[in-house]
Amino acid sequence: MDKTAFYKLSYGLFVVTAHEEGKDNGCITNTVMQLTTSPNRISLAINKENYTHGMIERTGAFNVSILDESTPFDTFKHWGFQSGKNVDKLESITYSRAENGITYITEHVNALLCAKVTESIDLGSHTLFIAEVVEAESLGDTPSATYAYYQKNIKPAPQRPKKKGWVCTVCGYIYEGEVLPEDFTCPLCKHPASDFRPL
Repeated sequence: MDKTAFYKLSYGLFVVTAHEEGKDNGCITNTVMQLTTSPNRISLAINKENYTHGMIERTGAFNVSILDESTPFDTFKHWGFQSGKNVDKLESITYSRAENGITYITEHVNALLCAKVTESIDLGSHTLFIAEVVEAESLGDTPSATYAYYQKNIKPAPQRPKKKGWVCTVCGYIYEGEVLPEDFTCPLCKHPASDFRPL
């Protein structure tokens, strides 16, 4: 199965935040979707192993900060590559607190949705929360970052390991290794080591 096909679905990217007993937390997700306008409802699917999942399940409330195209990769690392079980995710972050008492981030965000859970559906590894939007605010005009935009413009390209070796200037044969033996002869064109250059 070609998993890159899923990158072409037009997901948005969001920081979902929750608050429970004096603890603030949040995570990156691409699974928020508007369902209806009357009443105004959204859905959020979130992995049960995520610390934010438990907070939402117990409190029945969450906020959605809609990320825009100016969002740096560090934001995704901060909210997505570490657990709120181990770190304070609001440390060194610019944020505000909505009327529902839950934080939201204020940089690289174009809108805020505050939601109250009305129903939850067990999806195995995830829970699908259906929620009523109780507050919404537009915070900027920069276009929303889609998952496709993130893959193409924000996520760093994987670094290919640099091969160490030598290339024959006559036929292009590549000898892999740190040191080319002085008595080496190209197996293709039979030229000596003096005709090789470092990669």
